[in-house]
Amino acid sequence: MMQRQAYAAYNNSKILTASPAELTLMLYDGAIKFCNIAIAAIEKNDIEKAHNNIMKTERIIIEFQASLDHKYPVAKEFDRVYTYLISRLREANLKKDAEILEEVLKHLRTMRDTWKEVMQLSQNGDRATQVS
Repeated sequence: MMQRQAYAAYNNSKILTASPAELTLMLYDGAIKFCNIAIAAIEKNDIEKAHNNIMKTERIIIEFQASLDHKYPVAKEFDRVYTYLISRLREANLKKDAEILEEVLKHLRTMRDTWKEVMQLSQNGDRATQVS
């Protein structure tokens, strides 16, 4: 019991002290985690657990979509990708189709990995600015 409380407190402080970029990365990781849980639940025929985790993944994607800044042209492309992923998640949930979730997972991992690269490039750029 105390270990769970300590872990929850650690996670909470991690979230509260994270930068917006780190929070975005955490959300991508969360969406990937929930999608993996949903796939495993489908394989075990645990329909409720699959549904709940697909919905968690969908809510994260909806949050990403809602937070897009449309003053940048790339937002339109991200909007299309998020709309597609939401559509696929809904289809996967209706059919309880792990194959569709695997496709969504592939996209989420690619997006997360790209986000990590952007964060690293940004940090390296910040360091270069500080040195000069």
